[in-house]
Amino acid sequence: MKRALGVVLLVLGAGGAGAQVVYKSTMPDGKIVYGEKPAPGAKKVDKLEPPPAQTGRTALTAEEKARAAKQVQQRPAAQPSPPRDAEDARRQLQKAETAREAGKEPLPGERLGTAGGASRLTDAYYTRQKALEDAVTAARKRVEETRR
Repeated sequence: MKRALGVVLLVLGAGGAGAQVVYKSTMPDGKIVYGEKPAPGAKKVDKLEPPPAQTGRTALTAEEKARAAKQVQQRPAAQPSPPRDAEDARRQLQKAETAREAGKEPLPGERLGTAGGASRLTDAYYTRQKALEDAVTAARKRVEETRR
């Protein structure tokens, strides 16, 4: 049974072979045969249609959007306390820049596969990058304010 399922998945998943119909023929002895044509003498034949072609870019589902929003809420941008002096402001800027650099790599769940075998980044990734960049901008502003 596992072997037959593997064959079906292999046949249906072959993207380069083109979209073609696969026939599942059940023989009188219970044996199942998959092929491009119905097997002669089969007592039952099922026609398996290939899944619809994907464009490689799909819209986010409501669940994915909610999960991304939850991740952003769980990892808010670092909001350091107001700096007491210029040195503290510079340290906070350095920490924000380090966090931004470390956060460039996508986290689990921030990359989706495409039909062509490539991948794309999700909106959650870009939201997180924006929050990290905003933290750096705010830290730079505090450094400038302490210089004055």
